[in-house]
Amino acid sequence: MSDDLPAFDLEHYVPYQFSIISAQLSANLATMYQDRFGISVAEWRILVNLAYSDSRSVRDIQRRVRLDKAKVSRAVAQLENRGFLTKEIDGDDRRLLHLELTASGRDLVAQLVPLAEEFQSTVAAKLNGEFAALQTNLTQLMKELSDG
Repeated sequence: MSDDLPAFDLEHYVPYQFSIISAQLSANLATMYQDRFGISVAEWRILVNLAYSDSRSVRDIQRRVRLDKAKVSRAVAQLENRGFLTKEIDGDDRRLLHLELTASGRDLVAQLVPLAEEFQSTVAAKLNGEFAALQTNLTQLMKELSDG
């Protein structure tokens, strides 16, 4: 460490902590669904967003899941090839692709959700009864940050 730098506690810097925790949570969950279902992180995010949000276009999902366009496009193509979703060009704006889960895609999501809920329960247990408060605070923070 250099003496000419200001004091800084990286280990307690909240954006750094969020980054590390997010990456680790994502990797741990990904190991579970990749092993069982052979899907990537991007594919997981697309599937659950199609199932549980109003996002229906590649553009909407890209913004919502914070992945670059190329990664989302590759994941959509992979999911379409495997029969989990269909895509259709928007009649008004040919640059937009609308996505929809197929019956196989809905079946896959129905298998993924219990796995995700089990994973969340494991995480919650590590927080010694503070999970509900954390969830409330994170929801508020997400809202505050997205409004800005």
